Amino acid sequence: MKFPPLWQKTETIDRFLYDLSVLKTAFSLLPFKKEDALLLRRRSLLKSALYNARIEGNTLSEQDMVYPMRGRVREKREVQNLVAAYEYVDHHNPKFLSREMILRLHQMIADGVANEQGMFRREESAIFNASGVAVYLTPVPSKIVQLMEDWYRYTNTISDLYPLQAAVSHIWFEKIHPFLDGNGRVGRLVSYWILKRGDYDFGGFVPLEKFLDEHKDQYYYGLSKDTSDVTIFVEFFLEALLSQAHLSLEEAKNPKEEAVPNLSPRRMELMAIIRDHPMISFDAIRRRFLAVPVRTLHYDLLTLMRCGHIKKIGSTRGALYTPSHSSFERT
Repeated sequence: MKFPPLWQKTETIDRFLYDLSVLKTAFSLLPFKKEDALLLRRRSLLKSALYNARIEGNTLSEQDMVYPMRGRVREKREVQNLVAAYEYVDHHNPKFLSREMILRLHQMIADGVANEQGMFRREESAIFNASGVAVYLTPVPSKIVQLMEDWYRYTNTISDLYPLQAAVSHIWFEKIHPFLDGNGRVGRLVSYWILKRGDYDFGGFVPLEKFLDEHKDQYYYGLSKDTSDVTIFVEFFLEALLSQAHLSLEEAKNPKEEAVPNLSPRRMELMAIIRDHPMISFDAIRRRFLAVPVRTLHYDLLTLMRCGHIKKIGSTRGALYTPSHSSFERT
């Protein structure tokens, strides 16, 4: 494949870009209270992290994030890493991407789940289809640094067509394939950053990764084609963003109660422990979180009680914590 990738301006692309600009205005006019907007953003971020991992084969579901299962440690760690990476992008909100930033994101998503964290690959690689057949030979390692320099230059360009830039940047990154593992997860994080930069994250309410996971075959088909013309992928990416934005807009207008997807991974783990061990003491909980300050654990438990997810029985040091049944019932 040649770099930079080429794409053709089509009526479909023009229509998608126009519709996306209209939706951006619609989201900006939603009459949200501040606390409601924060909750929706948190839910969307957690979904982005979960579905980003699911695209790569992680089997956890939204329900599993509310009721974490025993085992599956690697899958949980993978999602937790992605939550931290999305939060890092949100909080730091870098103006430009750099080699240091990309390596930092890779180190975060690969922590504890992959080797060679935060470094470009030093061996040749390929992209394989479901049958194990190589469908694309990636550039040799000696070319990665220069190819990435060209990619940074394009990605950092100020644009009034951020969705288009996100699409081209994404497939360009995946074709360079700078890492042995984690290219897809980092690439989708970069798309998140580009869309956020142009306010095409729609206030943080649209988990694009959910649509990509639900249409994984089309997504991988577009990524795997060994061609310099990426128009087909660009059209798919814009359609994915538009479709998920429509769904998220309807959900924002008619919000449904969700079990607990706005909780941090540690608080979800706390809920799981209390669910599996009803009538558990604080000392028993503390032994599971020795690296967490006592004051932080008390605050986590207080937050869960205020949200109605758990109950506290007793008020002395011998107090016990138990599930609030309405929060732990499965539908």
